Amino acid sequence: MKSKKLFGTDGIRGKANSHPITAELALLLGKATALTFGARGRGSHKAVLGKDTRLSGYMLETAITSGMLSMGMDVLEVGPMPTPAVAHLTKSMGASCGIMITASHNPAEDNGIKIFGGNGFKLPDQTEQEIEAQIASGRINSEHINNDQIGKAYRIDDARGRYIEFAKSSIDNQSLKGLKIVLDCANGAAYSIAPLIFRELGAEVIETAVTPDGRNINAKCGATCTAHAGKLVRENNADVGVSLDGDADRVIFCDASGKEVNGDRIIGMVALDYLERDKLNDKTIVVTSMSNLGLLRAMHKVGIKVITTDVGDRYVIEQLRQNRLNLGGEQSGHIIFMDYVTTGDGIITALHVLQLMLRKQRTLRQLADFMKVFPQHLESIRVREKIPVDDVPELKKTINNCENTLGEKGRNIVRYSGTENKIRILVEAELQHDVDYWTGQLGEVVRRNLS
Repeated sequence: MKSKKLFGTDGIRGKANSHPITAELALLLGKATALTFGARGRGSHKAVLGKDTRLSGYMLETAITSGMLSMGMDVLEVGPMPTPAVAHLTKSMGASCGIMITASHNPAEDNGIKIFGGNGFKLPDQTEQEIEAQIASGRINSEHINNDQIGKAYRIDDARGRYIEFAKSSIDNQSLKGLKIVLDCANGAAYSIAPLIFRELGAEVIETAVTPDGRNINAKCGATCTAHAGKLVRENNADVGVSLDGDADRVIFCDASGKEVNGDRIIGMVALDYLERDKLNDKTIVVTSMSNLGLLRAMHKVGIKVITTDVGDRYVIEQLRQNRLNLGGEQSGHIIFMDYVTTGDGIITALHVLQLMLRKQRTLRQLADFMKVFPQHLESIRVREKIPVDDVPELKKTINNCENTLGEKGRNIVRYSGTENKIRILVEAELQHDVDYWTGQLGEVVRRNLS
């Protein structure tokens, strides 16, 4: 299968106004996507288009829209909207595809483009390759679209309300009254929609990072900086902190003491609840290779099977769909409730966790205390270029030495980021000393050979 050059593990991503995140490429992407999804004149096909709060979103939104309209595809613009909302609206509004302009948890100077099919799922590799081939050909021509066939752009004013009702219905509109939560929206796509949802269900909400200015998305806030919410939880004596990322497809929690509760613990506590209520399909969950060994041991102890995939929520979703399973996710906070959504959804995950706390009458810390966490350290190191790990002899040798030394009592994962020019080193072991030692060894080799 031909390799992809534009699309990474989660769409196209890079520095705004630098290749591939330019107005010129966005225009071509709009044309190629419209062509791939069969646009043949106004009204024949439509696309839902959303964005997060980055300044560059205006530029990319205009370019993508122009490209699609020129090919005869109508565009339904929903403005700043969580990624999972765009996925849901694509399916519920009968669109051929959905496009989300976002770089998720990345800093404001980055941006990206994610594309969903009409079923609300991210595109398979083959479809992404078709779009890339159209762009690479340099022969995309819209001259066959006559003046009266050019597409129209519509601003969907009730898009926010549609998603709000969908999210609340995922917990049957049950009340969250009695809970005090700190809600960190990362100055991102959920800044206006998330507080409304939790307040409408009766929770007392202390909101933060809800004043986006185009440049402050994810800046010392959100799912990648849970200390921000943790501090507010302690100061306000709240029950829980909810930290979304820039496009709200991820969520990380803080308990009442401000201590972080990550995706592994969320998946596990929900899995245990589903098992108890006979709701866990095939008594199986799906996680990635980054999940802590403590989660796997805790699940196996109660008879829950665990399927492990490569890093990336798209791979988790592929396994969920293939095996008809209904729960999975990543340690980083992408949690997929397949009974309700087609992608990770931070808001819906938070609603289910809060409902679980109320139903069980237990604190988040009590619910999360089902597993013993193996010491683990993840380090990201910027690299000059992404040379295959097997082609770096010293690194390959060090990885093998680590694996042989730790045996069944630990592991290491060395992989390149799918969205940034970085390599990630994960070391996990029963003893902290081993984690520190091998993280240092691998880091030194990476810096010497790749940085």
